[in-house]
Amino acid sequence: MTQIIIDHNPSEEKLKELGVKSWNTWDCAPSKFPLDFTATEKAYVLEGEFKVTPQGGDTVTIKAGDYVEFPKGLKSQWEVVKQLKKHYKHF
Repeated sequence: MTQIIIDHNPSEEKLKELGVKSWNTWDCAPSKFPLDFTATEKAYVLEGEFKVTPQGGDTVTIKAGDYVEFPKGLKSQWEVVKQLKKHYKHF
């Protein structure tokens, strides 16, 4: 199974090296929806909290301050618990 990678405390150096401040920004109000990834997505959560349940896997909780990578081909169900704002980039 493809893995979601979460770094709960990325260093400023890592974020600067990745260039996250130049990535697109996405906002989402609390909601539930399916999300399938056609490309690898790397993201840094600026605000909020959400839960991702990969198809056939365990739910993970992602919060403000987390850096996360969603692999290409991942099929998942999202639940945005608190207003979400994140920087993201597709690879």
